[in-house]
Amino acid sequence: MKARLVPLYFDPGRDGDFDKQLATLKTLLADEADLLAPVPLGGPLPAADAVVFPQLLGEAYRRVEQFRAVGMPILIVTSQFGTLSMWDWEIIAYLQSHGINSLAPCNLAQAKAICNALRLKQELKKTSFLAYQDNPGEGFQASIFKRFYWWEDECSQRIRDKFGVAIIKKSFRELGARAQAIPDSRAAETWKAWNLPTEGLSEKPILSAVKVYLAVKQDIEQDPSIRAVGINCLNESHFSDTTPCLAFSMLHRERQIVWGCEGDTVSMLTQYLLQHTLGYPLMMTNLYPFLLGDAALKHERIESFPEVDEPENHVLVAHCGYLGLLPTSYASQWMLRPKVLGIVNDNATAIDARMPVGSVTLAKLHATMNGMTVAEGALTGYAQYENSDCRNGGVIRVRDGRKLVNSLCSHHSIITTGHNLADIQLLGKVFDLQVDAI
Repeated sequence: MKARLVPLYFDPGRDGDFDKQLATLKTLLADEADLLAPVPLGGPLPAADAVVFPQLLGEAYRRVEQFRAVGMPILIVTSQFGTLSMWDWEIIAYLQSHGINSLAPCNLAQAKAICNALRLKQELKKTSFLAYQDNPGEGFQASIFKRFYWWEDECSQRIRDKFGVAIIKKSFRELGARAQAIPDSRAAETWKAWNLPTEGLSEKPILSAVKVYLAVKQDIEQDPSIRAVGINCLNESHFSDTTPCLAFSMLHRERQIVWGCEGDTVSMLTQYLLQHTLGYPLMMTNLYPFLLGDAALKHERIESFPEVDEPENHVLVAHCGYLGLLPTSYASQWMLRPKVLGIVNDNATAIDARMPVGSVTLAKLHATMNGMTVAEGALTGYAQYENSDCRNGGVIRVRDGRKLVNSLCSHHSIITTGHNLADIQLLGKVFDLQVDAI
């Protein structure tokens, strides 16, 4: 599926320049958009995801009411390079002063991302996220897990109302039992084909991890609408003899399935939006701002944060003993190791992986589903703590640590490579999200 765009022109006024730019757009956006038959501004519009102006004219100043009546996103791509033309800023600003917003990409990648977002907006209405859980909050560390919004029916309903995504819930207890019943021989055959690096693991924990992959894969194959999966894997870890980390990594590599640690559907949705529009490498993890001091250190069972300049502007990122659940396809280093956390079965495994150091962006949807908090920063390196719950965590420098702490909407966050605020702000316009930049 591609985004359906209706080219608009000013009538009278369609000329050779319009037709030339329209032909250019059909080439530049061939993989992302289907351009329908051109229509004059003010004319009846067919069903589509957005309109696009390949050309703007001064006539726009006298057509404000017709712009208002369009009733769908307005995309402006008027240069041969797949961007707006600088000569259009006056018209764009004039329309904005009248409450008419437009999508005006500054590079071709943004134009493609907008088209992907427009397509995704329709696809989400036929998309399901699967969450394996039984009695969230009633298991281990109940005092922590009972606080999380993503398990509330209200959260699932907000996701459905805003994006059209249905949250399907299945029993984690049943999944764990079904996984353990899979023959070792079948799991061993699957593992052999992967040829992944491990350290410190015997055959049993490896096969247990593969069996979770096979059990979840079976559920996904029975319902093609499922595009993301999460498990209440820590709080209800007594339902399984392992963790689902390896299962996610392989399902992402093979099927681009998005995963939610601890069944966090809001993180799943944030990842899904960013992955299927921008396409940047990403993952979810926990944030431990240095400003939180002992509260963060105690949770990770470490005595101090790494020594850095301006510690107030730094965050330690770690989840389940390491950086977090990073897929093989996004990692510069990747290793399957024995579990770290005491909350999970002794047979469980964890992923020790690294993203390349450099520019990163933190992002997470708000509980209302009407906004997203975004912070650009830099992954400066890694910190290792022996005999702790942070054997290999990342160190991220942000622009304003105090503002970050005062603005965060969750301890879970999505990390993407690169500085992506400008791109996310464009997506915010497509999905009607307020982007709070830190």
